[in-house]
Amino acid sequence: MSEFRIEKRRAEAALTLTTGPTVTGCFFLSGSSASHSGPERVADLLNAETGFFPFELNAGSAPHTVLYNRTQLLLVTLLEQTVEAQLEPGYTLATERAIRMLMSNGHALVGRVRIYRPSGRDRLSDYARAAEIFRYVETAAGTVIVNADHIVELRETNEA
Repeated sequence: MSEFRIEKRRAEAALTLTTGPTVTGCFFLSGSSASHSGPERVADLLNAETGFFPFELNAGSAPHTVLYNRTQLLLVTLLEQTVEAQLEPGYTLATERAIRMLMSNGHALVGRVRIYRPSGRDRLSDYARAAEIFRYVETAAGTVIVNADHIVELRETNEA
């Protein structure tokens, strides 16, 4: 094995692209994160840089790796049992808001978001202005990561 090889773990996910299709495969994640203690998470990878990221497609014949442009990624559905959003520091202390989110493809998400801000600065409008482009939404079906650039409408609701 090469001394330059970096071990990665795979995280299964479904990507919904702005062009319409949803593709299934795996992200390649590092065993440690540059921004926090513990392993790299999918949201860490997506928020770390701009441009393209590698993704292994599992559909069809043999798995193969493609590069996807982050700006063309609408949302990511995490397919693994671990609840990645709950690994976020301060998860249990963050303000939770039930939301309805309309995406640029016309689909609506109903779920819950966590706002990691001090009391008084933990409104939904503060969530909307957060620096991270890719953000967790916990839905009844599981955790998704949305591209904030593709959120058309965001409102609090009693549905979640």
